[in-house]
Amino acid sequence: MARVKITFTGAQETLLATLYGRALDNRSPDPVLGDAEADRLVREIDYDFRRTGITPGVATGVAARAKLLDDWTAEFLAARPEATVLHLGCGLDTRAHRLGPPPSVRWFDVDHPEVIELRRRLLREPDGDYHMIGASVTDEGWLEGLPGDRPVVAVFEGLSMYLREEEGRRLIERITTHFPRGQVLFDCYSRLAIRLQRLVPTIRSTGARLYWGIDDPRELERWGLTCLDAVRALELPGLERAPLRERVRLRLAARIPRMRDTGRLLRYAFG
Repeated sequence: MARVKITFTGAQETLLATLYGRALDNRSPDPVLGDAEADRLVREIDYDFRRTGITPGVATGVAARAKLLDDWTAEFLAARPEATVLHLGCGLDTRAHRLGPPPSVRWFDVDHPEVIELRRRLLREPDGDYHMIGASVTDEGWLEGLPGDRPVVAVFEGLSMYLREEEGRRLIERITTHFPRGQVLFDCYSRLAIRLQRLVPTIRSTGARLYWGIDDPRELERWGLTCLDAVRALELPGLERAPLRERVRLRLAARIPRMRDTGRLLRYAFG
């Protein structure tokens, strides 16, 4: 069977980097995430994944980030089995497949129309109350068409840094206004990391641009959120499984005050 040719550029092309990271993790002797579907997708896509700059060591971090967001989402759904999930900027992520939520959960995967078209070609739709929406997350219209009668968990991985701060604020405020209560889960970069973005191989190779950096997670509490967790990317559970060279690099970076906070995973509540 012919492999699927990918011609994305810019920020959309970076979804292939996270996909490749999850695939490499799955091929490791002791995977953090164990995403076999990601591995299958990489084998079916016609793309030079060397462009991503993702190494086995970096892949452990990609998988650890996804795993913590999975765990937070699962925790929310266990307490609220009739909730809505907004998976924003979903790319080719298989979160709904990995978590296998109960039929009572209403799940929406949201991304640009061309990305959603690719998802339909490459991924089976999970069972249950599952939907895909082809739209930019910054568009005003898609959210207003969704029922807002349930608690919501909004998850966006590898997205916030590609938004401008005003776009991020507007997105969060639209979610907290539309739904009665819930949580918002996402990863972020610091302002220093945004300034150093050209050091990231994936950013250089795709021509993507990063804009929004967050230095203090409490900054967002003025938008009606309450910060529940702020986990440094250098301290994620699962990183102890990385190759020795990567573990040494992470330990050294963690000793430099400005470097240890360049990436975080954030969990907020509202309502």
